[in-house]
Amino acid sequence: MNIIEKIIASHSGKETVKPGDIVDIEIDARVARDFGGPNVIKNLEENGLSIDDLSKTFFTFDTNPTGSDQKYAINQQIIRMFARKHGIKVFDINNGIGTHTLIDNGLSWPGSTAVTTDSHANILGAIGAFGQGMGDKDIAVAFHRGKTWFKVPKSVKINFTGELPANVAAKDFILNLLNKFGANSLLGYSVEFYGEPIYKLTLDQRITIASMGTEMGVIILLFPPNDEVMQFCEERTGRKLEKITADESAVYDQEHTIDVSKFVPMVSRPGKPHDSVNIDEERKVKIDSAFVGSCTNGRMEDMREVARVLKGRKVAPGVVLKIVPTTDEIWTQCLEEGIIKIFKDSGALFSNAGCAGCAAGQVGQNGPGEITISTGNRNFPGKQGKGEVYLASPASVAASAVAGYITTDDDIPDEPATFDFAFRADELKLAVEKPKDHADSPLTVKGRAWVIDRDDVDTDMIFHNRYLQITDPEQMGQYIFDNLEGYEDFAKKCKSGDIVILGKNFGSGSSRQQAVDGFKTLGVQAILAESFGAIYERNAINAAFPILTYDKLEAADVKDGDNVEINFQTGELKNISKGRFANIDPFSEVQLEIYQNGGLF
Repeated sequence: MNIIEKIIASHSGKETVKPGDIVDIEIDARVARDFGGPNVIKNLEENGLSIDDLSKTFFTFDTNPTGSDQKYAINQQIIRMFARKHGIKVFDINNGIGTHTLIDNGLSWPGSTAVTTDSHANILGAIGAFGQGMGDKDIAVAFHRGKTWFKVPKSVKINFTGELPANVAAKDFILNLLNKFGANSLLGYSVEFYGEPIYKLTLDQRITIASMGTEMGVIILLFPPNDEVMQFCEERTGRKLEKITADESAVYDQEHTIDVSKFVPMVSRPGKPHDSVNIDEERKVKIDSAFVGSCTNGRMEDMREVARVLKGRKVAPGVVLKIVPTTDEIWTQCLEEGIIKIFKDSGALFSNAGCAGCAAGQVGQNGPGEITISTGNRNFPGKQGKGEVYLASPASVAASAVAGYITTDDDIPDEPATFDFAFRADELKLAVEKPKDHADSPLTVKGRAWVIDRDDVDTDMIFHNRYLQITDPEQMGQYIFDNLEGYEDFAKKCKSGDIVILGKNFGSGSSRQQAVDGFKTLGVQAILAESFGAIYERNAINAAFPILTYDKLEAADVKDGDNVEINFQTGELKNISKGRFANIDPFSEVQLEIYQNGGLF
């Protein structure tokens, strides 16, 4: 078996597992954040569910560590009260990002398993552990049972050769991979990294790369642990650990060989993390702000790189540089090493540890017309604010903040670029409509088709993170697609009974359940796509919301507004308007069982 299969087998009581097997996995760390946590509690209490093992159950407050938003503050207190009642450990607002907490506190280790309401839980692949972001229903079940069902994914092996250029950072490494593979060519795969360049990577570098597996559409990017990683994890867990390795005869669906000596400093252009290009193509684009942080680039090595670039320099006039470490431990180390003074002397804002701009709950957001260069993992439209966001390495972000435009640390001008600018923020207009009733759950449905010819429609386009505080499903539908260009009025025009058809990788991005429940509120009967984001797929299945995949629909010739009929059990699609047919993938056995049960509970 390969690494992912070994981990799943060892946690499901199986001698062996293979791709496609659906098994119950024992979860070593079951975690909910201040985002998603209240809904986990709601699911537990409404269904009368107990907690399986308090020693493996945790809450982490990282999306709004300042508690500065009233709704987040309420959610955090709801969690605190529940945790006190049941004796659950809370890593509160003074701690930092939850996935990093699992690594640094020895709650995850090579070969272990963890689930959280964080879609970047696959960051644990950096230490050879299995981490998955899941929706609130999944996490509630994990809290209660200590297990959750999972389908063994296919695996890809990538062998790296050559010497990584000195000017190529870990962030550049993953952006080069995004340039090659895009957001969906490895969708749903577990990917293992091998080769001398991989063995040499530090833990912090591995974390940076692993954290953007979500943006590649993979289940996880897995690094076989090297000696440094094993030593770190043994120190943090306080016990001797065994290395997790693939068998020499392990089977992979694909194998690739990549020469890292050809990697170059990169930048992702606004809107898509996978729209990554050589930074020379965007060099000297004027910026308004810069951001260093997120679970991708807020580690100690990142802080030192930024300090190296900023030492003796000033942030350009009119530019704001915001820096946020991943954990309080790193914040304290920055203080002890004098790095905070370097940041402050340069004119940067240094905040307490947390997710920052990615979660809209801390520093890092931008405004309309604002151009930001960021070390974050996502630059989806609206994700980090209403402006435009480029993604780059910490050194490039710091250099750009000093220069006033996008550049690298070996090309900082003696005099920074300056400018005057002004903008008017457009008034936010929301489409508000009374929630619609949804129908029962038949095996055959008929409805009007919405054909949306888009790939990689992410969860911020479906249900933007500015509405994440909404916990009442009946209030979610009015915001569906209001951040998808051309479909901002979808909620107004959608009719109960409609069926939505899209392209590849629908629902990529966050673990938010709202992106599923909003469609149910509107009365949408089903969503068809060539493929779905892994977390979105689970959330929909667990909510008994019909989603189906297809290979080709040309035979049915479905156009916008056609009336179609779908059989979930047989996979037959009929275009009633034209009398034409096509075959799609029917429900799996598990999906059918959950659907007929009315949901996971």
